[in-house]
Amino acid sequence: MASELKVVIFHKSDFEWAEQYAAKVGSACKLFLQPEWSKEKQMLPMMVEYVKSNPRWRISLQTHKYMDIP
Repeated sequence: MASELKVVIFHKSDFEWAEQYAAKVGSACKLFLQPEWSKEKQMLPMMVEYVKSNPRWRISLQTHKYMDIP
């Protein structure tokens, strides 16, 4: 059984996709949403609001990209 589920968010429809797959994992599975890098400025604010309303989800960021490390 999976211990983590990470869904990359490229479009607002990806939230629904994420919920469909979250329903298939156990309650102990950690759930993460990560913005697709090219859409980060557009998607991150939506993700923050989503996580506020759905606290079982967490946000995952590629910190190396913010630090300009390939």
